[in-house]
Parts: sequence; C-alpha cells; structure tokens
Amino acid sequence: MSTQPHAIVMLRRNFKHIARNPTSVFNAVLMPIVIMLMFVYMFGKAFAVGVDYIDYATPGLMLLAVCYGLGSTATAVNSDMTKGIINRFKAMDVSRGAVLTGHVVATVLTNLVAIAALTGVAFALGFSPAASALDWLGVVGVVVLLGSAAGWFTVALGLFAKSPETAGLAAVPLVMLPFFSSAIVPADKMGPGLREFAEYQPFTPIIETLRGLLAGTPSGHDAMIAVAWCIAIAVVGYVWASSTFKKRA
Repeated sequence: MSTQPHAIVMLRRNFKHIARNPTSVFNAVLMPIVIMLMFVYMFGKAFAVGVDYIDYATPGLMLLAVCYGLGSTATAVNSDMTKGIINRFKAMDVSRGAVLTGHVVATVLTNLVAIAALTGVAFALGFSPAASALDWLGVVGVVVLLGSAAGWFTVALGLFAKSPETAGLAAVPLVMLPFFSSAIVPADKMGPGLREFAEYQPFTPIIETLRGLLAGTPSGHDAMIAVAWCIAIAVVGYVWASSTFKKRA
C-alpha cells in the first residue's frame, strides 16, 4: 500500500489541528521570537561574545525554535493513540506509516515557518550574516535534518507516554537542552561540569554548524558531527516510534 497519498491527507489533518490550537502556534512560532527579544534587549550587552550579540544568538535561537514546537507534536501523537483515532484509521485502511509521517512532516514545516519568522525579526534587530546563497542552502538543510530527527524522536516520546499530559512533559528536556549548549553564551564561559556537558551534548555542534554557515565560515568538522548526531537521533526515534506503534496500535 502506498504511504504517500495517505501521508498528505494526515499532513493536512495535522495542520488543521495546529491552526485550531492557538497555544501550539504561540509555542512554535511566537515564543522563540519573545525569547529573542528578551535576550537581545535585556541581556545582550551583558555577554562578551566577540561579535554583535544578535549575530551570535540567532543560530542558537533557530535551534530553540525547532525545539519549542515539539511539545504539541508529542501531545497530538499521544492523543491520536489514546483517544482511539488510530483504530478508526485502521478501519479505514489508512497506512500506519502515514499517520506518523504526517506528524513528522507537519513538525518540520512548522519549524521552517517559525525559523523564517524568527529570522525576519533578527534582521529587524540588526542581524547581518555574511552567508552566501550556498551557505543559506546549508542552513535550510541542517534545519530540515534536525527537524526530521527531533520530529521522529518526539513522535516516539508521544507514543511511549501514557497520556497527552505526560507526553507534553516528556518533550520538556528537549526544550531545555539548548539552554545548556552554546546557544546563548559560548561553552568556554560556563563553569566546570556545565562547560563539558555543553561541549559534548548533541545540540552544540548543530548550533556551531549553523553559526559557521551564517557567518560565511562553515566548519566541516562541526558539520560532520552535527549530521552524525541528527542521523543517530532520527534512527533511534524512527525505530522506537515504529516498534511502539506496532505494539500499541
């Protein structure tokens, strides 16, 4: 059975649900902008990062924008599972893979909208990247890869949770993790213990890859580590989600 037509239907369904839920729109699109305004205007001059703070912070806030929409994805997936929607889809002979793929694709597209809005605000605040057209293409590629990886992992969390409430809470560590990376301040300015954690956690090389691309000085080393982390997270999330879905559906 072909999954693609069913996935498109599921994608359209997910977007209708997102449009009807102002809270998810706020968390996914507006909250990262609020955080950008807060850090740039309130704390920006307190950080000595060697460049304009808006140039330093924007790549990290792009990653934060990816993470802030994950709670609603986990909740939506769990709601489908616990409220019997999946059983209705089975009766309609809808491809099982389409249900999960629809959630992941919706998450990625929401991420792109959120990052586009965030980037527009960053330019209004004085963001001045030196990225070439090819570098911007690399930025989009990293964002899509990260969004897909985070999407599959979040779908797995949503399927594993026992209720929509616990599913939303399960995504909180993914939202908090960027704050313990180089997103807001350089890792080498952090205290012992936290510095090492920030340097070796998965989000830091992804942020540094985005930062290098936007500065026009991409780092092949950071990029390889970032891609490896994204692929690893995506594989774990996909396998976990698929196995959990088969057990619970």
